[in-house]
Amino acid sequence: MASLLTLLGAGVEVAYYALDARGLEPFVAFLSLSYERNLPTWYASALLLSCALVLAGISHVAGQGREQGWRHWRALAGAFAYISLDESVGLHEHLGGRLSLGGVLFFTWVVPGALLVLLGGLAFLPFLARLPPRRRRQFILAGVLYVGGALVMELPLGWWTEQHGNDNLLYALIDHVEEALELIGASLFLAALAEELGERVVLTARKEEPHGPGPAAPR
Repeated sequence: MASLLTLLGAGVEVAYYALDARGLEPFVAFLSLSYERNLPTWYASALLLSCALVLAGISHVAGQGREQGWRHWRALAGAFAYISLDESVGLHEHLGGRLSLGGVLFFTWVVPGALLVLLGGLAFLPFLARLPPRRRRQFILAGVLYVGGALVMELPLGWWTEQHGNDNLLYALIDHVEEALELIGASLFLAALAEELGERVVLTARKEEPHGPGPAAPR
């Protein structure tokens, strides 16, 4: 789905600018990853909300067993619920409202955003270290892709926007790379979370299985 939405969005953008096909403007508004409140935005928000729901399920299972780090799962669930909301309404754009920067920091929200990511990453290092190697690799890969899109790609996008504005093909393509990385990172994270929850549910079910036939239950 992430690949399909990226290809469709990039295709209509290229046709719109390269071929000067102004009749495609409604399709650009509906399919472009550069626009807000359209199909890709809805999908990205739903994807992040799905991560939050699965994280809440993992938190519930881990909390029942009072596992070390179960509160980290709960905190991640809350964080992804917020990110899902932010994806829909653009709350992050107000983070840098008091800053006046330029160049690669044209989108000033990346400064407080990077600080939040750094502090959050440091706080979750012990939690990450306790994960099994496979799960740790999955989470790191998903996080690098998502943060690489959400924060790192904002730097060249900000520089280009300051120099040339946002109504051109190269702006759309840079933005598409950014959004595609976010979609891929979130998709990989959701897949890893589904695997984690599945393993926990199976393990819990096995623990609850009776040992031996036992007496028949009364009717």
